[in-house]
Amino acid sequence: METINLTKLASTLQAYKNCIASNNIDWREKHLEFIESECLKLPSGSGIDNGITFDFENSSPGKLIFSLGFHHMNDNGYYEGWTDHKLVITPTFGHFNIKITGPNKRQIKDYLYDLFYSLFTV
Repeated sequence: METINLTKLASTLQAYKNCIASNNIDWREKHLEFIESECLKLPSGSGIDNGITFDFENSSPGKLIFSLGFHHMNDNGYYEGWTDHKLVITPTFGHFNIKITGPNKRQIKDYLYDLFYSLFTV
């Protein structure tokens, strides 16, 4: 699995927002392309069946926010509903913290924390 460098993602997000403010269309598009290419590395499938979206509007270099839904299965292998989650990442002094919102149905947050801690680097 490819990893996502949070430092580079956060700094590119800031550059993207600066380009919007200054109406720099060329560089805005280049920064957007980089962010979108990094988001292609986010997991899909295995319960994360609708993918993960990056929240451009509410994210900042100090807080990166992603949205996802998880499609749960019961012990017999039948789907039993969805839970919605926000993944909030805050970089701190060469490390990062992850917070996952939403219900912890069938202890899904343990799985999600493991998944995302292995996906991101600083």
